[in-house]
Amino acid sequence: MSSYSSQLRDEQGMVDRAYGRLDDLRKEAKDRLDAVRAAGSHGSPTLRTERDSFATLYEDRLTQLRAVEDRLVFGRLDDRDGDRRYIGRIGLSDRGHEPILTDWRADAARPFYEATPADHGQIVLRRHITLSFRTVTGIEDEVLDLHSPQVGQAADRGTLAGEGALMASLASRRTGRMTDIVATIQAEQDRIIRSDMDQALVVQGGPGTGKTAVALHRAAYLLYTHRRLLERSGVLIVGPSHAFLHYIDQVLPSLGETGVLSRTIADLIPGVEARATDEPYTARLKGDARMAALVANAVAGRERVPKDLPTITVDGVALPMLGVDLEQAIADARRSRQPHNQARTVFVKSALRAMTDRYCQSVDYEPDQEELARVRSLLRLNDRVRKTLNLAWLPMKPAWLVDNLWSRPDRLRRFGPWLSDREVSMLTRPAGSPLTVSDIPILDEAMELLGPDPKDADRRTAEQARQDEERRFAQETLEQNGIGSGIVTSQMLVDGINGQDEQFASQRAASDREWTFGHVVVDEAQELTAMDWRMLIRRCPSRSFTIVGDVAQTSALGGTRSWRKTMDPLFGQDNWNLKELTIDYRNPREVSDLAAEFAREEGLQVSTVKAVRAVPDAIRRVRTGDGDGFATALGREVVDLAHTFLGEDGTGRLAVIADGSELARARGIVKRALREGMAPDDYERLSRQPGSDRQVLVTGTQEAKGLEFDAVVLVNPGRIEQEAPSRLVAASDIYVAMTRPTQRLVIVQTEDDADLLSL
Repeated sequence: MSSYSSQLRDEQGMVDRAYGRLDDLRKEAKDRLDAVRAAGSHGSPTLRTERDSFATLYEDRLTQLRAVEDRLVFGRLDDRDGDRRYIGRIGLSDRGHEPILTDWRADAARPFYEATPADHGQIVLRRHITLSFRTVTGIEDEVLDLHSPQVGQAADRGTLAGEGALMASLASRRTGRMTDIVATIQAEQDRIIRSDMDQALVVQGGPGTGKTAVALHRAAYLLYTHRRLLERSGVLIVGPSHAFLHYIDQVLPSLGETGVLSRTIADLIPGVEARATDEPYTARLKGDARMAALVANAVAGRERVPKDLPTITVDGVALPMLGVDLEQAIADARRSRQPHNQARTVFVKSALRAMTDRYCQSVDYEPDQEELARVRSLLRLNDRVRKTLNLAWLPMKPAWLVDNLWSRPDRLRRFGPWLSDREVSMLTRPAGSPLTVSDIPILDEAMELLGPDPKDADRRTAEQARQDEERRFAQETLEQNGIGSGIVTSQMLVDGINGQDEQFASQRAASDREWTFGHVVVDEAQELTAMDWRMLIRRCPSRSFTIVGDVAQTSALGGTRSWRKTMDPLFGQDNWNLKELTIDYRNPREVSDLAAEFAREEGLQVSTVKAVRAVPDAIRRVRTGDGDGFATALGREVVDLAHTFLGEDGTGRLAVIADGSELARARGIVKRALREGMAPDDYERLSRQPGSDRQVLVTGTQEAKGLEFDAVVLVNPGRIEQEAPSRLVAASDIYVAMTRPTQRLVIVQTEDDADLLSL
């Protein structure tokens, strides 16, 4: 047996030990869960609730232990004293509490990612372990202490290597789902992942630098490091599209973290859906920070003194409603600093009090409290009084307010005096039109200023009182019975009574617009407008953010071209930190260089310094005539790439990226080419795949953002440039499209399109 084989066998023994312990822990958790469930509903309510809490604890533990099955062990560190430390997805110890596996997030694991030959401390060797299911299939050693005898030993064993694990992961076929990079995190990425939580962190990086992976691993690291702080408030991940969220949804569970809430901006308000989109210039206008003032003015415009004020007669006493009384009532309500609908209660009380005081002044005796209460009740029930109070302080629903704004040009001019006639025309639409994605932050602003409908507010007040009473009862129950001892808290008891446990915090957050998160991760953050940011800051008052993006990929007219201009007003210039990722791990060097050259020539700020690998034939250019010649050329390229990069096991991804105006035609060409050029069984398999798992995708530049494919066919980039709302947006869109492939980029253009733009 070779020395290399012997090393594989030795490591297999350790891997078997780790998986054996994992199996034991799973069995223990399952046995305890079965025992708790077998107890049924017997015993006192307190004991039943405590059993429910433990059941939830064991279920959560089982979920975590099952999620880390794949590549449980991936690394080893050897120090100068001959001690070894194995690195894995979670920490494991044997029954005697001796460590088997160190969690990748622990400080003890940092050298696995950050140690270099120049700075390695006590570590002399770093080993990468490759698994296929539970079998060790490869090992590679990096000797960090060049004077150590480990250099010769690794060379003799045949394990001495460089970045093999990284290169293997980069060359593997895509699956349509992002995988974690926990085994191949690079030093510059690891330093960002482990950054302190005391400031908002902005991660700028070009395509393929691992921004998204870094953001997700940072979320896992923060949940591990600040568990007590974040487990109840939760972590929110905001992505650019549903396709993107589907693409990343397995990463955190594979790292042992569940319960994180993922949303797009359009889905952040519970119960509200927006699928329509505005024209780019309208979207930019709606994203302008002045839209907050427009909404505020619209709300304030419903707080005024009506022209016609009634005089009401009560028991023969004439009680005029005076403008000065309503002005005072409005001032009282505004001083309460409550949302509009809730402050209306203060307004009504103040207005009725003024009229009741006038009643007292009009009679020649001092009325008792019972009489005054009757007077107030008669005033409150009077139709003329109610109508006038509604005109003076109108209760409103947020959706109605926004719809009323967009459907009334006169109101837009009144509440937004800075708007030009052209901008008013851009914003105006028929009443009852569907909400657009750009409307959501404006609707959220209206919800914040208006608060819930008064009827809803009464229900919320009653619900809050009920919850307070439940907490008091739970605390008294624990104290009287002497149970819990810190394992079961009063809040856990309340949650158990209501069927809501900590693992469902994300579910509760998803249904509560006012939920505030402990940390927010924002991906493709360069696309967010000022109004989008107001919406997110509202959900994380602590301003604990991880913000990742690339200003060279900004496609939204209202997005970010300068982090400083966007972040300083949000966080203050000393309260956020900028880190930059510079190495392209995704794209072949040829593709990365071509895309960067194009972007720089178009005036984009490119941060990528270099790509880590070269791939032969990474770029192919095809020029053809229009009509049948174009269809034939595009179809031929798609079929060739499908044969080269798509596996029958569902691995491999191919994207055809075109301007929106050409998508229908491109889909028809691709479908026909695959039907004629693939074996019938292969074509049938490809055509049956659901949208999220399609191996061949025909899409626009926006939908491709954040995703990656084995191969990309870029169709008529000149058309993309012509149809874009601005030159910079066009450059960003094309830059995005060019940088999606991990293996090959094919540019298919008609001769006319090449005259418009030649890459």
